Amino acid sequence: MSADVPLNFLPTFAPADLAGDGFGLRPWSLIGEPARRARELSALAADPAISLWNPLPVSSVAHAERWLTGRAAGWERGDLASFALLAPDFDELLGAVTVRWADRADGLAMIGYWLLPDARGRGLATRGLEAVTRWAFTTADARRIELAHAVGNSASCRVAGRAGYLLEGTLRASHCFGDGKYHDEHLHARLASD
Repeated sequence: MSADVPLNFLPTFAPADLAGDGFGLRPWSLIGEPARRARELSALAADPAISLWNPLPVSSVAHAERWLTGRAAGWERGDLASFALLAPDFDELLGAVTVRWADRADGLAMIGYWLLPDARGRGLATRGLEAVTRWAFTTADARRIELAHAVGNSASCRVAGRAGYLLEGTLRASHCFGDGKYHDEHLHARLASD
């Protein structure tokens, strides 16, 4: 796709509910009770794994409310699809999966995810990642989706591999994580043609 294509002709992310084995995915703006979700987010930001590998800028309920507003704005622009990963009844928060355009005109997207401590170890990250990946390929015409994680985050590396994201290499000192240090990252990717 050409880089000079008008924005209204570029692929977009349109809100949708996705359901899978043991989970549901729903845009944050559609899960109801924003004050409850803001409280949950501000509480889980202190989890050691989240604060290191996926620091959320939600140190207070007010910050969490702004974060949720930003997720909704991304959906409205069509350039960010941020899903709450929920129990099958679409109520209990389990985590999140987010895909965003890195280069919309070229069909290149980036994806990331996190889980609450009680949801880990059940395959939910892999299944949620697979569901959002399929959705991005089929509904938004993504061509390539990249996934980067700190080399030290071995759990994320296992999830990426199980979800079919091939390891393509290591990006040196590429991202500053929650410890304030730049870490090397593994770069994984999937293609629509895979």
